[in-house]
Amino acid sequence: MRPRRAFTLIELILVMALLTVVIGIAAPKLSKFFRGRTQDAEAGRFLSLTHYGQSRAASEGVPMTLWIDARNGTYGLQQQTGYTDGDRKAVDFTLDKALQIEVANAPKSAGTGRDLPAIRFMPDGTLGSTSVTGVSIKEGETQPLWIVQSANGLNYEIQDQKQKP
Repeated sequence: MRPRRAFTLIELILVMALLTVVIGIAAPKLSKFFRGRTQDAEAGRFLSLTHYGQSRAASEGVPMTLWIDARNGTYGLQQQTGYTDGDRKAVDFTLDKALQIEVANAPKSAGTGRDLPAIRFMPDGTLGSTSVTGVSIKEGETQPLWIVQSANGLNYEIQDQKQKP
């Protein structure tokens, strides 16, 4: 009868200790990675909403307003008030609790029924002159992501801190 080959208790303990050290080193880095993903996803969602608002304004021939409530961490898209009885396609979103949203160069916008900064899309799809020039989304101590008007002023794009408006 041949002796069975197996790991000894010492070998198993060494492997477990090595795994604990590797996980201890990798966990903080992975934590930062996943936190940044939340910020990226929210910036992408906000940018998608700008494209949707621009498209809706052009296709329906009605001004659209993307309002931003930085104090409550919400934003949304609706038809400018006064054009129809109600907007059944209006949407609003709430930020994750770890995220903050701020508005740069924020004139108050009419047409939302609220006194909030907003991006206004005209019926031809262009940006209204009272639209905010930039919105930042930040998570904790990370660098904010900026959603700003593009160089040609026709839409918005995501930029990093260095290109703040």
